[in-house]
Amino acid sequence: MRDRVAVFTVFALNGLALGSWASRTPALAAQVHASPGVFGLALLGASVGMLAAASVAGRLIERAGARAVVAGSTTLAAGSLVLIGFAPDVPLLAGALLVIGVSVGLLDVAMNVAAVAVERRAGKPIMPVFHAGFSFGALAGSLAAGLAAGHGWSPGRHLTVAAIVAVLVLLVVVRAVPGSRPEHADEAAPSRAPIRRPVLWLLAAVALCSAIAEGASSDWSALLMTAERGVGQGAAALAFAGFQLVMALSRLVGSWAQRRFGPTRCLVAGSSLAALGLIATATVPVAAVGYLGFALAGAGLAASFPLALSLAGDAGKRADGTGGEREIGFVTAIAYTGFLGGPPIIGGIAQVSDYSVAFVFVALVAALILPAALAARRSRRREDAAAMVGR
Repeated sequence: MRDRVAVFTVFALNGLALGSWASRTPALAAQVHASPGVFGLALLGASVGMLAAASVAGRLIERAGARAVVAGSTTLAAGSLVLIGFAPDVPLLAGALLVIGVSVGLLDVAMNVAAVAVERRAGKPIMPVFHAGFSFGALAGSLAAGLAAGHGWSPGRHLTVAAIVAVLVLLVVVRAVPGSRPEHADEAAPSRAPIRRPVLWLLAAVALCSAIAEGASSDWSALLMTAERGVGQGAAALAFAGFQLVMALSRLVGSWAQRRFGPTRCLVAGSSLAALGLIATATVPVAAVGYLGFALAGAGLAASFPLALSLAGDAGKRADGTGGEREIGFVTAIAYTGFLGGPPIIGGIAQVSDYSVAFVFVALVAALILPAALAARRSRRREDAAAMVGR
């Protein structure tokens, strides 16, 4: 049980970091005097860092263990929050976001590898519950950001406090995180490399679309609400808070839904609900509908990323019950291209039109989760059938 609580807490710390700075995007954009297009380019710093780190995280975790990577990356993320808060211009903000991107890229893979280890010990699907921890952390971060903005706190002051809290909590739980150096780190991985397996590319597509839609709701929801729905910065932060709250609550029941309906049905239903919510947010120029739409998007996207990673870990499982580090790292790295390409695309669309049109694009991306999930199920079945024939 201690390992479950520890991993849940690490997910929450990751969410806290995101919710803390993402909800302050209006203040950060004003602080560095950036237009939507320029600010979108600055966000590329985080995306580049996450993609670069996630692409090597699997091998690093095989060598050092998930616990060591969790400890180092969380500490680095806390330090980078301070850098973001005090960035005076766009280049320095982009550099600070690059640092937090590297730390989060490593942390995401490490905490999901640790979560898969706990899930295997439990013998039942509990990955969505851990990702609920991320959502609760992001919710806490966004609510604190709203309070900080409402009381006139600068991003630097606010994010420094968030960083201190993250480090203190990490010190309490890190020893219970599973993942000392794996005993099988030097053994061969499953017979096929991740890049040669269509099922992993399709699961990566699910995670990619989810990352774009979730990232857009994180990075741009506050800007949409302030620029086009006429709400203040404090109230705008509630859009992200509602998104994360509903996502967290949905993830708490995600394990039951996965056992009851299966992962593919959960992905299909979630894709449809997320697309509906984002379309409503984009096309109905009423603040209340915007809040509701982001809440629906949170419910719909709740299962996508955790199920994609859980299924990837299962696809990499060895006969002795270990494995999956590289598969999770592969899917995560591909998904992070969504964080790399999403901000400039959405920022560019908003620059030439408005945020509402940009969120129509996001809704279409969320809808693509549906065919990718169905194709992934068919591909895995073909792999299993081929494996049975080869025996």
